[in-house]
Amino acid sequence: MTDTAAPLAEPPHTLSDPRELLDAYLDYYRAVVLRKLDGLSETESRHSRLPSGWSPVELLAHLTWVERRWFRWGFAAEPLTNPWGDRGPDDRWHVPASDTLASLTARFEETCARSRELVAGVPGDRRAAVGGRFTTEAEAPSLNWILFHVLQEYARHAGQLDVVRELADGQIGEV
Repeated sequence: MTDTAAPLAEPPHTLSDPRELLDAYLDYYRAVVLRKLDGLSETESRHSRLPSGWSPVELLAHLTWVERRWFRWGFAAEPLTNPWGDRGPDDRWHVPASDTLASLTARFEETCARSRELVAGVPGDRRAAVGGRFTTEAEAPSLNWILFHVLQEYARHAGQLDVVRELADGQIGEV
């Protein structure tokens, strides 16, 4: 998990290249999500404090699947047996009882590393490959669009985790 002693810092204000900003902010929010989960007990990480019913581990598993869907299956068109594997039979996020916060965190970090590999050095205007998530060139978005879409998903979920963490133990801001 993230080192809670050192504060997280946004990417430097000197960055001006849009692609560098997208990559840097995506990594920043990946770290924010892990920071929000760091220090939660296994019990608390599986407890929902919201009417919608999702738990912090379910959110982490969801973001792992978001990475897979958008970068592996979406951008690179790698085959995925079950790209919607975070959905249970009731169409809600689902995490098997055998998964722990630690195992989910490790899987998340591995998945994010794979995502970084897939997009490293690729121009932002390159379109997603056809054959995975996208079946025609017309529906395949650019890498910049995918990066921005995933970034906004992280920002939204990090904000939700702010609320959940405050309700869980009173921690606010960068935990």
